[in-house]
Amino acid sequence: MINAIIFDFGDVFINLNKETSVEEFKKLGLDGPNEDLVAHNDLFEKGKITELEFINAFSKYIPNASIEEIIKAWNSIIGDFPLERLEFLQMLSSKYRLFLLTNTDSIHISRFEHKVGMSFYTDFYRCFEKVYYSYEMGMRKPEPEIFNVILRKHDLSPKRTLFVDDKKDNTDAAASLGLHVWNLKVGEEDVVDLFDQKHLPL
Repeated sequence: MINAIIFDFGDVFINLNKETSVEEFKKLGLDGPNEDLVAHNDLFEKGKITELEFINAFSKYIPNASIEEIIKAWNSIIGDFPLERLEFLQMLSSKYRLFLLTNTDSIHISRFEHKVGMSFYTDFYRCFEKVYYSYEMGMRKPEPEIFNVILRKHDLSPKRTLFVDDKKDNTDAAASLGLHVWNLKVGEEDVVDLFDQKHLPL
C-alpha cells in the first residue's frame, strides 16, 4: 500500500506556458534555445552557476536585451496554478506523506511565489513534509541519486512510494529504482484525477 507520494511541480500543479516563453525570446531576437543555453540551464538548475551567469549566457545571443527583459521572457513560462489542485493536495496531505521534487531555478521560484502570493504558496508548501528544488540539491532529475537522497533521508520504501511527473525520462528513472510511477500526460490528464485514473496502487 502506498504511504508516500513524490510530486513534480511544473505542469503537474502549476501550468507552464512553454510556447509563450519561446515567443517572448523571439521578440528579443533569440530564435529558440541552443545547446549552449540548454547546458547553462542544466547548470543553473543544479545551482552550479549564479543568476547573473545564467542571464549573461542569453546576453551573448541577444546583446541588445536588458537583464530585466531576459528575466521577464524567462519567467513568462510560469502560468496559473488552479485552486482545485491545491485543495486536492491539502486533502491528500492528511492521508499520505507528501514531497515535492522539481528541476527548477531560483528565478522561477521567486516568480512563482510573487505571482501567487504568500498566503497561497504557504498553504502549498505546508502540504509537503519537505520541498526539494534541484538548484538547492546540486542535482537534477532523472539522475537516480536525486531519488535515492529522498528515499534515504526520509526512510521511504520504494514499493510504498508513488512518483508523479510529466516527463517520461524522470518516471523511467524512478521506476528503475522500484518506485511506482505515474507519467502524467499534460493536457490529457490532471493530478486531481489521481484516484479516478487508478494511478494510486492500493
